[in-house]
Amino acid sequence: MSLRDRWRKLTARLRGTDAAHTATGTNHLDQAAGSLRALLDDPSIPAAVRDSLAADYAQVESMLDKIEHGHIHLAVFGRVSVGKSALLNALLGQRAFDVGVLHGTTTQANLLRWQEAAADGVHLIDTPGINELSGEQREKLAFDVAGRSDLVLFVVDGDMTSVEVDALKTLSATQRPIVLALNKADRYTATQRAELRARLVEHARGSVRPENIVEVMALPSAERVLQVQPDGSERELLRERPIDVAALQDRIFAILDAEGKTLAALNAAVFAGRLSDEACRRLTTLRRELAERVTRSYCLAKGVAVALNPIPVADLLAAAALDVALVMHLSRIYGLPLSRSEAGRLIATIAAQLAALMGAIWGVHLVASALKGASAGLSTLVTAGAQGALAWYATLLIARAAERYLAQGKSWGELGPKRVVQDIVADLDRDSVLREARAEILARLRDQP
Repeated sequence: MSLRDRWRKLTARLRGTDAAHTATGTNHLDQAAGSLRALLDDPSIPAAVRDSLAADYAQVESMLDKIEHGHIHLAVFGRVSVGKSALLNALLGQRAFDVGVLHGTTTQANLLRWQEAAADGVHLIDTPGINELSGEQREKLAFDVAGRSDLVLFVVDGDMTSVEVDALKTLSATQRPIVLALNKADRYTATQRAELRARLVEHARGSVRPENIVEVMALPSAERVLQVQPDGSERELLRERPIDVAALQDRIFAILDAEGKTLAALNAAVFAGRLSDEACRRLTTLRRELAERVTRSYCLAKGVAVALNPIPVADLLAAAALDVALVMHLSRIYGLPLSRSEAGRLIATIAAQLAALMGAIWGVHLVASALKGASAGLSTLVTAGAQGALAWYATLLIARAAERYLAQGKSWGELGPKRVVQDIVADLDRDSVLREARAEILARLRDQP
């Protein structure tokens, strides 16, 4: 089973199992940790691909450390100045995150451990606000951090804007639970809050469960009250209102108690699965680029060898030997080495599907070989270019078909070799290939001493 398949299987198992039991959650963590180690130690990922994804591999190592220590990451997310930092300070019970009146007080992701007893191992992460002018990088960072956290706290301070609705849908696609907090609830009357909640439930439909929408007051403004004086006069006073985040705390703890361990495991599996897919994509690109260089080298070598060989038919035997060597070389590039006999059988399968085309090609080869022999080599330059170009084209067809077979794990897929070869022939512009091949071969021939 490939590493990518293992990740998909693990992720499906984590999503489909009841996570309410601690033993089950612990087992999920163990499975995720084992798979993370397998990803880090996978010998099939070459150094070039690993180096290009260095930051992501470092993130995997960080996730592995987080899992092994039982940590949970909760990221707060939202528009600029909705009170994200103030809300985290209220949860922590101390002023730990910067709170400012200017937009964009938070410019990078900040992380602190939640010391609350019920939140053992939970780390709170403050992220830059979205929708800030000239803040594209901050917005990208916010999405990146929220997407890699185990639980997302999305903060709003009123009815949601279109930007917030879109952001909520994007975060929902990261497949982790979201708690939607209506901050600054003190600014609204009871009736207004009820109306707001109804609109938030509608906006968040499909992204946030209704029970995960709560009202909070992280930094409530003072309320104006009238105080009756002893002489009967009235005096207006400002009275501080208490911070109220109890409902939010209870909701967070309920989620973590029910599925905290599985959240960490699922988050690791989803992220590492994406990394595995990206590594596979880059590995495929790397293999294709290398295979392209190798194929071109063999095409040129075969074209020149066929063009230079003055002995009739002998050049055809040399061409066949080069095709076998090429297929064996390609098989090593794709990590599925073929023996000489296996390569020969693969070429025979491809040639069988190219029977009509190959018949025409080899017919021209035979005519050109006879011409070379009959003219004692005098017509070599006349016939060599055309014959070599045909040899180049035949090798290119074989290489493309062999690549497709190897890239699919030594399989022709559901459609079989006939359809694969047909598609390859259709994709290649034969005339342009022959023109280019003939030009390169003749240039090489002229350079011969």
